[in-house]
Amino acid sequence: MQKGRQIVSPQRFKITLTRLAHQVIENYPIDQDIFIIGIQEKGVVLAERLIQIIKDKNRKRKIHFGKLDITFYRDDFRLRSKPLKASATQIDFDIEGQRILLIDDVLYTGRTIHAAMSALQDLGRVDKIELLSMVDRRFNRHLPIKSDYTGIQVDSLDEAYVKVEWEHLDGEDKILIYSAPKRKVK
Repeated sequence: MQKGRQIVSPQRFKITLTRLAHQVIENYPIDQDIFIIGIQEKGVVLAERLIQIIKDKNRKRKIHFGKLDITFYRDDFRLRSKPLKASATQIDFDIEGQRILLIDDVLYTGRTIHAAMSALQDLGRVDKIELLSMVDRRFNRHLPIKSDYTGIQVDSLDEAYVKVEWEHLDGEDKILIYSAPKRKVK
């Protein structure tokens, strides 16, 4: 298996998470509830970490947290050779008229976020959707979707792969980039 190159160290990862949490705190008045929805699976992991930092800064802050599965909203779920594994959507609050902070680990083509917005529409009419992503692969967008809160921006070839690793899942918090697979010369 190909080895990834570390582009964000554990120390910088922690600083980036803290900065993102502070940006959210700064943009939500103290008396306003925060409605956070993580996209299954890795967006949920990022959301949980951010919520912990926000709560550590202010225990009284009211945060509503949900988990959104987008499996059947994806435009490619029928095109895959192997079936996608669906996760449960767990949102125990009314999103109608709320300002929603949607969270995912990597913003790449924008298709995942588009699917998430479609899934949210089926749950109600929100007032506003904001997007937070740990990594924005800004030159690879297929749809006009932009992150409101961004940890880092990565400029890479389409074929390259960016992976966010988490201490409790992968042993260490870090971000790796895997180069594009080498093409065989004929």
